Amino acid sequence: MKVYVGNLPWSIDNEKLKELFASYGEIEEANVIVNNFNNRSKGFGFVTFKDDASAKKAISEMNEKEIEGRKLTVNEAKPMDPDAPRKSFGDRPRRSFGDSSRRSFGDRPQRSFNQRRY
Repeated sequence: MKVYVGNLPWSIDNEKLKELFASYGEIEEANVIVNNFNNRSKGFGFVTFKDDASAKKAISEMNEKEIEGRKLTVNEAKPMDPDAPRKSFGDRPRRSFGDSSRRSFGDRPQRSFNQRRY
């Protein structure tokens, strides 16, 4: 069974995550998800247990346990739904920084469209 572990401290890596859950049963895999650009932790990870009983015990005992000042969120991992809406920053409206039609170019006089020289 795969377990989701959220709100991890930034200092936790794959080995520390495995050590944190090793007392609950045999672990097949422990992964902290990292940012591809700067290789830093995204603050969550997954632990895969060999048997479901160990995973359920870890969920019940580790959920909301404080590690390095942060309360962990531990629950059964759910498969990612590819059709679910994802956070996208491309859909935001563009921010306005004032009236773009009145740009200042120092002490040069502003000309209207008809007064431009070509």
